Amino acid sequence: MNRQDFPSDFIWGSATASYQVEGAAFEDGKGASIWNEFEKLPGAIADNASGDVSCDQYHRYKEDVALMRDMGLKVYRFSMAWSRIFPEGGGKLNPKGMDYYKRLCDELHDNGLEPWITFYHWDLPQALQERFGGWRSRECAKYFADYVAAAAGELKGRCDHYFTFNEFLGSTDQGYFNGVCAPGLRLSRKERNQVRHNALYAHGLGLQVLRDVLPGAKVGIAENPVFFTPVIDTPEHVAAAKKAFREVNGHFITAIMEGGYPESYLAAEGADAPVVGDGDFKLIGAPMDFLGLNIYYGRLIRSAPELPEQYEIFYDDASTVWSDCNGMFQPAAVYWGSRIASELWKPEAIIISENGTSCEDRPARDGEVYDLFRVKYLRAYMESMSRAIRDGVPVKGYFHWSFLDNLEWGSGYRRRFGLYFVNYRTGERIPKLSAKWFKELIQTCKIV
Repeated sequence: MNRQDFPSDFIWGSATASYQVEGAAFEDGKGASIWNEFEKLPGAIADNASGDVSCDQYHRYKEDVALMRDMGLKVYRFSMAWSRIFPEGGGKLNPKGMDYYKRLCDELHDNGLEPWITFYHWDLPQALQERFGGWRSRECAKYFADYVAAAAGELKGRCDHYFTFNEFLGSTDQGYFNGVCAPGLRLSRKERNQVRHNALYAHGLGLQVLRDVLPGAKVGIAENPVFFTPVIDTPEHVAAAKKAFREVNGHFITAIMEGGYPESYLAAEGADAPVVGDGDFKLIGAPMDFLGLNIYYGRLIRSAPELPEQYEIFYDDASTVWSDCNGMFQPAAVYWGSRIASELWKPEAIIISENGTSCEDRPARDGEVYDLFRVKYLRAYMESMSRAIRDGVPVKGYFHWSFLDNLEWGSGYRRRFGLYFVNYRTGERIPKLSAKWFKELIQTCKIV
């Protein structure tokens, strides 16, 4: 009964992204991002919502950091708005924009928290979209490297942990192929694949300059590959899950972890495969200090020797439950996702860089927010993560998505992922039941 489920040095954190929480969309010299432009399209975001104010963390960061301290969080993962630092994507640095992130880091340190910074969480400067076509051009990657070098240099002594990119899929396929994220384009398959590669190249360049500017910093990515859970925990089905994980995710995580595209990906894309520059994969495949996995759900899979792939993925199965809270509930994905990644590539450390669920939260008559499903969700996912740690998977930290309710991209303000309820009219923050549950978990390292 007294056993701890997590080690005392486990990293407990929560996460947000700049466009989703900061507000101050054009304040203090900030330039437009592709999301500031995309939100102008009728229907692009539910209820035609905008990020002009959102949670207003730009002005309320001290209040939010105090809430993090009171909850017992050890780390806050946030992203920098590239166009707040470089309004035109490059050129002259905007000191007022940079000063905001310095103040935020200082406030975190003063309250006993460590900042973990993401350089790119989908909000490309609009100027680079207009000038180069965004990630359609390798030039964008060079501007990204310059931005990373400048920002990291300014933050020296304030931050030791960085993510280059968050979720390549959202900033490539969703933005340039499916059109549901900024910049809202629907390019050809070949163009899409080149956009993917250019983003990987940017990661590689960013990783290199971080090593140069901050040699002691710890660097990784936060990626959301497709995760697979074997139908039964037997060797043949586990092997099928590992094979599928490597091949289905060949265009992003496998390419980074192995320093090249797997043959299965190149064969599937054929003439649409991306053009790879000399030396690209020396940068893209350079060693990282940790692997961040954004894990929400997975797909069941079985060994299928009769099929060409030798596995069958179940895309509509009873184990992956769509909850009433608009989220997929499959706790086993945390165990199998982290275990398979560990067995395939043996990263030094794995961080669950995002995990959480949206609910239709609202205050009750007593003013409290009883998000009962989120508590159930967290308890089940924490059990799964604890199992992975007991089995020797090097999971060293967990970041709940998200700290605050926020602008959930195309869903606008309808979906609430936060541990804290945000009244978007007044800005008030209210701790949900899940925040109180999470606080007890952090204090005791036991699943309560």
